[in-house]
Amino acid sequence: MKIGVFICHCGSNIAGTVDCGKVAEIAKTYPDVAFSTDTMYTCSEPGQEEIVAAIKEHKLDGVVVASCTPRMHEPTFRRTVERAGLNKYMFEMANIREHVSWIGKDKEANTNKAAELVRIAVEKLRRDNPLFSKSFESTKRVLVIGGGVAGIQAALDCADAGLDVLLVERESHIGGKMAKLDKTFPTVDCSSCILGPKMVDVAQHPKITLMAASEVTNVSGYVGNFTVTVKKKATYVDWSKCTGCGACMDKCPAKKTPDKFNEFVGPTTAINIPFPQAIPKKATINAEFCRKLTSGKCGVCAKVCPTGAINYEMKDEEVTETVGAIVAATGYDLMDWTVYGEYGAGQYPDVITSLQYERIMSASGPTGGHIKRPSDGKEPKSVVFIQCVGSRDKSIGRPYCSGFCCMYTAKQAVLTKDHIPDSQSYVFYMDIRSNAKLYDEFTRRAVEEYGTQYIRGRVSAIQPDGHGQYIVRGADTLLGKPVEVKADMVVLAVGIEGSKGANKLAETLHISYDGFGFFMESHCKLRPVETNTAGVFLAGVAQGPKDIPSSVAQGSGAAAKVIGLLSKPLLESDPQISVVDIKRCVGCGKCKEACPFGVLVKVEDAPTASKCIACGICEMNCPNGTIKITSEFVTDETGKKKKVLIKYRYDLGSCMFCQLCVKM
Repeated sequence: MKIGVFICHCGSNIAGTVDCGKVAEIAKTYPDVAFSTDTMYTCSEPGQEEIVAAIKEHKLDGVVVASCTPRMHEPTFRRTVERAGLNKYMFEMANIREHVSWIGKDKEANTNKAAELVRIAVEKLRRDNPLFSKSFESTKRVLVIGGGVAGIQAALDCADAGLDVLLVERESHIGGKMAKLDKTFPTVDCSSCILGPKMVDVAQHPKITLMAASEVTNVSGYVGNFTVTVKKKATYVDWSKCTGCGACMDKCPAKKTPDKFNEFVGPTTAINIPFPQAIPKKATINAEFCRKLTSGKCGVCAKVCPTGAINYEMKDEEVTETVGAIVAATGYDLMDWTVYGEYGAGQYPDVITSLQYERIMSASGPTGGHIKRPSDGKEPKSVVFIQCVGSRDKSIGRPYCSGFCCMYTAKQAVLTKDHIPDSQSYVFYMDIRSNAKLYDEFTRRAVEEYGTQYIRGRVSAIQPDGHGQYIVRGADTLLGKPVEVKADMVVLAVGIEGSKGANKLAETLHISYDGFGFFMESHCKLRPVETNTAGVFLAGVAQGPKDIPSSVAQGSGAAAKVIGLLSKPLLESDPQISVVDIKRCVGCGKCKEACPFGVLVKVEDAPTASKCIACGICEMNCPNGTIKITSEFVTDETGKKKKVLIKYRYDLGSCMFCQLCVKM
């Protein structure tokens, strides 16, 4: 076997603390190394051409590159060696940047460690075998989870490309949080006017199947062939008959039902359509407050419904669908701001969240677009906005910025002045983050044209003054003195977190999520819409805080990835997999318990090998060391290599029939 070794300087990233030339010379002494050199930038086009030339000139059978992280560059180098005629899996990388040069300044010690890592890579390559991918057909259908603006955009783009789309939304309507907004920044145009046409397009598109009031409960299979179980929640209204006329709402006697869509700032009826532009525009019964369902009395809605759509006997049902790719666009929820006792902890009626204020300002809201105090219905003349309530606050475990609060606070201050010309708005802020197109100009407009007073500092307390107003105490850090502002209403810019239930969904999809409920992307820069589970993509705030334009862009980005994936006639599985030494396996099942991707399969289910990403978790958890991340080739009792079409199997001759695998 002839191996070529290439040591990358990476400018001064590696060469600054590692003697790359010396490492290359040491590598020449390793077994089977026929060529070794050091280059300035191995990943550059000249560097790759040097690898191709060396393979052909020295007739190399394998290549080792010592440079930076394989996560970023391994696919690039695999394509390079394949272009030179080698099997792309006859390649190994040694990470001498993150593992050596970036963690120490001792050049001699770093050089020795780099040489040792190269030796390890060479020894691994000496034991490698050529691998070959398997091809399989895929289902040309997409599941989009979440009907907010990001999910809508992803669904429309996929459908316009000719793919069948299944859009699943857990609420009874699509539109997400954007449907609750009055206006959008920085253009101050109507949110519904922008979103409405897209919602209608979803409802009318022949390639899109909309399942509202539904949730994904189980996902199995692998990229190209996922089997998805969707629970359709009982709405107690037959949507195939409901025309959305609203007669049931007019006659419903349970008129004090909490209104979730209006953020609980006003009541609604037990049967209702959330807002006039709702898609689908169908009524839903809130079983918790419906008198017929709780006490067996009433039934008015069934009597007045002209189409006989009311069905009190409706039950949840489950359906199974097959899709080739999944886009998770589950959006966000506000964090529980009641942990702030200094702000009243939710006890003061006129201290509300920014989303509640949006519903008060909205023409489709409980007050018809007139700004009124929840406590007495009077117009507020003094409104205080408090920024970063649950954002950038390590004391409550929320160290990150929620991204768009600075902008919507400026928008709400502007709209307050439009609604109530003689009002005065105050904004307590830490920093103003307005870094997108026309954003900074908009915040300046709020100050210069609308007279909004910005006070740089934290609010320490909000207290009622006993005369219908609130005293907001804080500090002006620019002036270096405490301040007090009397307010008729206080609006809190509450920070966001992942949507409720996002962690459970992530486990169902076999993808990672952080401590705040946001889904983890495969790479923050190079693969921002992909996950480590092939075929599952991210869009919108489900991946992290972002505003509407960024959410729409990421929805289109996820759709582009799906279209690129499913446009191929056949998909290929990665042959780098975990395999089991079937002679030593005792069938304890610990690998199945540990595997985050549900890879364990039966012998005949060979294509499921596509789920394994060779993460090595099963190998670490195996008590007998029977699992190795190798290839599709294992050695049988005679010493001959044979191809294994599965990633996991038990040796029935060694199985102790403990049944742990069955129980798990």
